[in-house]
Amino acid sequence: MSDPAKSGAPEPLLEMRGVTKRFPGVVALDCVDFSANAGEVHALMGANGAGKSTLMKILAGVYPLDEGEIRLGGVPLHADDPRAAQRQGIAIIHQELNQVAELRAFENFFLGRELKRARWVLDEGRMKVETRRWVAQLGLDLDPDRKVGQLRVAERQLLEIGKAMSLKARVLVMDEPTTALNVEEVGQLFMVMRRLRAAGLAIVYISHRMEEVFAIGDRVTVLRDGRRVDSRPIGDFTRASLIQAMVGHEPAGAIPARPRSVGGEVLGVRGLEVRGTADRCGLHEIDLTVKAGQIIGVAGLLGSGRTELLEALFGVPNPRRVRGTVTVRGRAVRLSSPRDAIRAGISFVTEDRKGQSLVLPRSVLENASLAGLSLFVRRPLPFLDLRAEQRAVEEMVARLDIKPPTLRTTVASLSGGNQQKVALARFLLLCPALFLLDEPTQGVDVAAKAEIYALVDDLAREGAGVLLASSDIPELLALCDAIHVMCEGRITGSLPRGEATQERILDLATRFGRARTSGRQETASP
Repeated sequence: MSDPAKSGAPEPLLEMRGVTKRFPGVVALDCVDFSANAGEVHALMGANGAGKSTLMKILAGVYPLDEGEIRLGGVPLHADDPRAAQRQGIAIIHQELNQVAELRAFENFFLGRELKRARWVLDEGRMKVETRRWVAQLGLDLDPDRKVGQLRVAERQLLEIGKAMSLKARVLVMDEPTTALNVEEVGQLFMVMRRLRAAGLAIVYISHRMEEVFAIGDRVTVLRDGRRVDSRPIGDFTRASLIQAMVGHEPAGAIPARPRSVGGEVLGVRGLEVRGTADRCGLHEIDLTVKAGQIIGVAGLLGSGRTELLEALFGVPNPRRVRGTVTVRGRAVRLSSPRDAIRAGISFVTEDRKGQSLVLPRSVLENASLAGLSLFVRRPLPFLDLRAEQRAVEEMVARLDIKPPTLRTTVASLSGGNQQKVALARFLLLCPALFLLDEPTQGVDVAAKAEIYALVDDLAREGAGVLLASSDIPELLALCDAIHVMCEGRITGSLPRGEATQERILDLATRFGRARTSGRQETASP
């Protein structure tokens, strides 16, 4: 790292020099330098497994340094635990927000540092006033008595940012903050970030969304395989050169352009209705078809019903809330539970892979075989054929190019891209007729995205049907044979590949009111 005094550059607010971290059998970080200036948004980029999270966990006091030093404002930073880092001015807004959904907003805001009127008496009134005051500075009018579980993701993020400001944070790390936000909410978050930058904070921004990095970043540092490979102002990069720095080669075409043959109907949905709840969108008059060899997309803004549709087709809602007809390969099925859906030949890779698709403390072997354990049960004396299980998982790991040190490696220690591949592997063993994929590339790097795109294309090419819900419109346009657009729990339009554009999709996705009153959808047969 160059000497700021000699180069004429401003003295960094945060400076990490020669940071090295080793885990058993792997060097996660190898002599990494990283700095961030006051009043700067510094994007930290890299493929999954490059070392971004490890570097930030060291900054936050989660992991100890093996070698190197960290200085904040020119003073050595000694953070043996997250609370110590927080006291010294380091705040991290995690992708999975560390909040207690059943507690009220002010209780989360002051969790672990409650204000008291007396030794055993909490000062709830003052905590509510302070919570409202701090989030109001970020443009959020929030009732501090609302439970956090009832807030939108954008509101929960602003609550965490307000908490960081109340703790006098000097460095704010934001890890994939826009994953679950719609376009309007992303704009609101960026306005808040610009205000914080103007106030002199150093913001470290981690995201796989290139357009966001170019929109909000001032500088970019790229990690690859645990080493820093580049660090320059954002204007010195193009999209192609940034991807090349991340993956080490020129970006390849993300999706094969070969035509696929289409077979018979795999999924038929007629008049599907799901009664909504306080926290789940209802579904109304859903009709759709997926044929063998097809990839059918589901688009819509946050809360449009995309996830609820896939959950209904996997038997997640209480069957008393569901009406309509669902057929799989021409046979009517009753989907009272996920077990019914799996037996009918339906698989589901959820949006929340860490909370719903994977058992993080368990191994790659256990996760990959979990849905298909019955395949390895031997009779008449029921026992699990462990060798057959291991052989099958080894074949799947090789097919998907999952890269754990061993099959006994815990899934929690894998990168996001490898975790997503394990989530896919657990159903591939069953050879289902229909794959339901909810945000399959969320939070994975460009290289892993290309691999997942190719895998989805291969699944369709092998005769499966795919119903893919995504907030990434370019992803849908590139992958899908047709796209159904949802708004307020209804399909407001169905566009074949040749007629779908980002503008038409956004128009159909924002037909609030029209979707409710007309019950009519703009349809073009695929």
